[in-house]
Amino acid sequence: MILRISLYVVAALLLGAHFLRAGNLPLVALCLAAPLLFLWKQSWSLILLQFLAYCAALTWVAVAVQLVQMRQQLGQAWTAAVVILGSVGLFTVFAGLLLNSRVIREHYPDNRVSPN
Repeated sequence: MILRISLYVVAALLLGAHFLRAGNLPLVALCLAAPLLFLWKQSWSLILLQFLAYCAALTWVAVAVQLVQMRQQLGQAWTAAVVILGSVGLFTVFAGLLLNSRVIREHYPDNRVSPN
C-alpha cells in the first residue's frame, strides 16, 4: 500500500514541478495538497484522487501536444520530448489505476447507508 501511495505522491510532485516552472502557484498548491486526501479514510477521497490523477495525465498529453507543435514550427527535434512526457503521463495513469486495487479499497470504506 505504501508503494501505491508513494507513486501517487511522486506523480503529484512531478505535476507540481511543471506548474511551478509555469509560475502557476495555485495549481502548485493543489498538487502539493492533493496527496493529503489519503488521510481521509473514505471512498470519496480515493475517487477524487483517481480523478485528479487522470486529469493530470490529460494535462501531460496537452503539454506534449503543445510542445510538439512549438518545436515543429521552430524546426527542432521533438521526439525525445514526446517520449519523456508520454512516459510521465503513463506513470501518472498507472499511479491512478493502482488506487483502484483491493488493498487500497479495503482501507477506504464506502460509508453510504444501505437501504433496508
